[in-house]
Amino acid sequence: MLTELSIKNYALIEDIKINLQQGFTIITGETGAGKSIMLGALGLLLGKRADYSAIRNAKNKCIIEGVFDISNYSLKRFFEAEDLDFEEQTIIRREILASGKSRAFINDTPVTLPVLVKLGDFLIDIHGQHQTLSLGENQYQFQVLDTLAKNQEVLQNYKKGLKEHKKLQQQLSVLKEDQSQALKEHDYNLFLLNELQEAKLKAGEQEELEERYEELSNVETLTEHLSFAVNQIQQEEIGSLSGLKEVKTNLSKISKISVNYATLQERIESVIIELDDVAQELENSLERVEANPEELEQVNAKLQLIYNLQKKHAAGSVEELIEITNTLNEKVALTENADADLEKLQQDILKSRKELENISTEIYNNRKKIIPEFVTTVEKIVAELGMPNARLKIELNQQSEFFANGQDILNWYLSANKGGDFNELKKAASGGELSRIMLAVKSILATQSKLPTIVFDEIDTGVSGDIAQKMGDILQKMGLSMQVIAITHLPQIAGKGSKHFKIFKEDIGETTVTKIEELAIEDRIEELAMMLGGNTKSESAMAHAKALLN
Repeated sequence: MLTELSIKNYALIEDIKINLQQGFTIITGETGAGKSIMLGALGLLLGKRADYSAIRNAKNKCIIEGVFDISNYSLKRFFEAEDLDFEEQTIIRREILASGKSRAFINDTPVTLPVLVKLGDFLIDIHGQHQTLSLGENQYQFQVLDTLAKNQEVLQNYKKGLKEHKKLQQQLSVLKEDQSQALKEHDYNLFLLNELQEAKLKAGEQEELEERYEELSNVETLTEHLSFAVNQIQQEEIGSLSGLKEVKTNLSKISKISVNYATLQERIESVIIELDDVAQELENSLERVEANPEELEQVNAKLQLIYNLQKKHAAGSVEELIEITNTLNEKVALTENADADLEKLQQDILKSRKELENISTEIYNNRKKIIPEFVTTVEKIVAELGMPNARLKIELNQQSEFFANGQDILNWYLSANKGGDFNELKKAASGGELSRIMLAVKSILATQSKLPTIVFDEIDTGVSGDIAQKMGDILQKMGLSMQVIAITHLPQIAGKGSKHFKIFKEDIGETTVTKIEELAIEDRIEELAMMLGGNTKSESAMAHAKALLN
C-alpha cells in the first residue's frame, strides 16, 4: 500500500508531498491542473522510462519517492532473490538529471529499471484512460481469464515447453538441410573417403618412407663409405682402434708414477670403449645395406600416392590427410545414418508436442471453468451500472496450432440491449459502456489478485448521474479490501471517497506551479458544489454536495 508520495522538480510540480491511507481516495482538479503529471510521476516510480524534458529546473535533479507498507504482501522472497534489504516500510526512489542520467533505488540500494518494474507489478495497478480500450484486445482478455484461472505457473511451463519444441523443430529443419546437401555430395565424398582409407595412412609415416627411400636409392654410396669407416677403425695395422690399444698399453706402464697419467689411461680406455661401440654400429649398418629394387619400388609407390593425395586435398602432411579422412567419414555417416537421426528427432518432436498439448489442455480447462461465473458476475455488476439488458458471451475454442499462450482462440462478444445481436466487444460497446464493463472486470480482478493498490484515471468516462453514483459505490466497496485511488471529474464518485485531494495550479511570481492539498470536510463540500454547479457554489449545489457526502 502506498502511504506517502513526494515529487520534486517534475513538470509543473516544484515540491509536493501527500500522505495516503487504506480505502477509497479521490483526486480531483480542473482539466490541465496536473492530474496526468501525478500519474506520470507515479509511473516513473514504477520503472517507466524517464522523459528528461519533464524536469522543471534543469539545474536541479528531479526526485520522486514513494513509501510502501508491504508488511502483509509476502514479498521477502522477492527481496532475497534480488539481493535487497527487506523493510516493511519500503522506500522506492527515482532520481533524474537533465544530463540524461537516471537512477533508481529500493531502500537506498541502487537497482535497474527491470527490477523496479517487477516490484511495481506486485504493488500497484495503474488504470489509465487508454487501458479501457484494451478491454477489446485479445491479449488483455486472455490476461483477465488467466488471472482468474490462476494459470500463471502452468503458462510458464507452457512457454518453456513451446520454446523447447520450436528449438527441436529448428534442429529438424537444419538436419534436413544438411542431409539434403550431404546427399548431393555423398557419392563424391564416398569415393574420396575410400581412396584415403585404402591408402592406410599413419601419422609420421611420410618421414619414415622418405628416409627409407634415400637409403635404398644410395646403396653403393652407403656401402663404400661405411666399409671405409669400418676399415679405418678396425684394421689391425692402421686402424684407429688398434692404435688406441697400443697407447693404452704404453700409458699403463707409467700410470703409477702420477695420478695424471693414470687419469689419461682411464680416458683412453673410455675412448676405446666408445669407438668399439661405434665400430659395431657401423658393421651392423653395413650388414643391413643391400640392394632391394622391389622394396624401393614399393616405397616409391607409397610416397607418390601420399604426394598425390596431398596435392588433391591441398594438405601439407599425412596428419592433415587423416583429419580430412575423419571429416569425410562424418559426412558420409550423416547421409548413411540419415533415417535413424531423422526418426529420433521426429520422435522427440512428437513427444514434445504431446507434452505441450497436455499443458494446453490444462490451460484450456482452467479458462473454461471460470468463464460462466465470470460472465454472470460481470453482467450483474454492469446491470447495477445501468446496463440491465447487457449480455456478455465468451467463446473459447482449442485449436491444433500452438500460440504464445496456449492453443486457444478467444472472443468476447456483447449484446448491450435487449433482443440485440451479439457483436465483438470493441465494436458493440460505446465508450461509457466500455468504462462500466472495465470497472466490473477490475473489481473482480481486485478480489482475486489481492493487489495492494489500484489507481483509476477517469474510469468514469462516458457516464453520469445515477450510473456515476453506482460506479462510486463499487469503487468504495473495492476500497474496503484494498487501496483504491481514483482521479475523477464526477461529483457522485468524488463524494464516495474517504479521503479527497485537489490538484490545482497557482501562479507564483512569473511561474505557474501545480499543487495538491487534502480537503477538509468544508472544502470538500465546496469542491463538490463547484463540480456540480460548473464552478459556481449555489445553495442547491451546496445542499446536493452535502447529500453526496451524507
